[in-house]
Amino acid sequence: MIALIQRVAEARVAVGGESAGAIGRGILALVGVERGDTEAEAARLAERVLGYRVFPDAQGKMNLSLLDIGGELLAVPQFTLAADTKSGTRAGFSAAAAPDEGRRLFDLFVEKASGKVKTRAGRFGADMKVSLVNDGPVTFWLQAPPS
Repeated sequence: MIALIQRVAEARVAVGGESAGAIGRGILALVGVERGDTEAEAARLAERVLGYRVFPDAQGKMNLSLLDIGGELLAVPQFTLAADTKSGTRAGFSAAAAPDEGRRLFDLFVEKASGKVKTRAGRFGADMKVSLVNDGPVTFWLQAPPS
């Protein structure tokens, strides 16, 4: 599983013109599920996102995690993170999980995170509009290694 995380001052996701979720200070996580990903990887990725140190301490160093600051998480499913872009001018998506499996593992990721921080989520398979105020900017690509 993959998460592209961005430290944000605020972020929101809308589906069909209606707000599906909004957060204040925290992390926007775009989450991709690859074929062969497991429940263990979903849980591990949630731990990594919540514990990754991207927020500044008193000295301005990125030493604090979302858990440390009591921040919020906006998780947005994004199958395009599993794209094969190695050649050509059009991405291939054969590495992405099947929709039902992707939804199940994305939902598990959200469930694991929501037990620890305020979590909002986009809607799997929907056309979403995401807006954010990137803080920094600070952006990292995280993966949960296969178990």
